[in-house]
Amino acid sequence: MSLRNLQEAIGVTADGEFGPATLRAAAKHYGMSPERAAHFFGQTAHETGGFRLFSENLNYSSEGLMKIFKKYFPTKILADKYARNAVGIASRVYASRMGNGDEATFDGWKYRGRGALQLTGKSNYEAFAKWLNKPELLDKPDAVATEHAFDSARFFFDRNKLWDICDKGVSDETILALTKRINGGTHGLEDRASRTKQYYSWLK
Repeated sequence: MSLRNLQEAIGVTADGEFGPATLRAAAKHYGMSPERAAHFFGQTAHETGGFRLFSENLNYSSEGLMKIFKKYFPTKILADKYARNAVGIASRVYASRMGNGDEATFDGWKYRGRGALQLTGKSNYEAFAKWLNKPELLDKPDAVATEHAFDSARFFFDRNKLWDICDKGVSDETILALTKRINGGTHGLEDRASRTKQYYSWLK
C-alpha cells in the first residue's frame, strides 16, 4: 500500500502523513511488537524517502546510465538511444534475469522495482503473489506500488528472516544488521537509525 492506502486499510485518517496514530494502528493491524514495528517502518521510511516513493525511478540521462548501469550502457551512442526512456531502460537492465524474459518481452519494465522495499523481477513477483495468495498480481503489478506496498515489504522480512533481528531489540547493533541485509551496505544508516528510534519511542 502507499501510505494513504495503508491508512485507509487500518482505519486512520488518510492524510498521507506518518505520525504516532498511524504507526500504532499499523502495528496493531499487522500484529507487530513495538520492536518489529519500529524496525520495519524505520527501514521502509528511509527506503521510500519518507513514504513518498513506491515505484522505481528510471528516468536517467545518458550520463547517468553510463555511470550507474555501465555494464548495460558501455557507450555513449547506446546510452543516448535509451536516455529518458524508462520503459526501454528497465527492459534492458532487467532482461533475462530474476525470472524476466529478454528485452523484447518488456518484463523488466513490467516487473520493475515497486513497494516499500522495491520488489523487483518476475520471480520475486511470483513468490510474493503466492505468499499473499493473490496470483492476479502478476497481471496487475502496479498494485505492489499502491495497496500492497507494505505487504511486499513484510514478504521481504519474512523471506529473509529479518524479524529475528528485530526481536533482539532496538539498538545500534540491530539497526546496523538490518540495514546491511536490506541495503547490502550501510547507505543512509544515520537516517534509518533516527527514524527507527523515534518510532520506537512512539510505541513504548
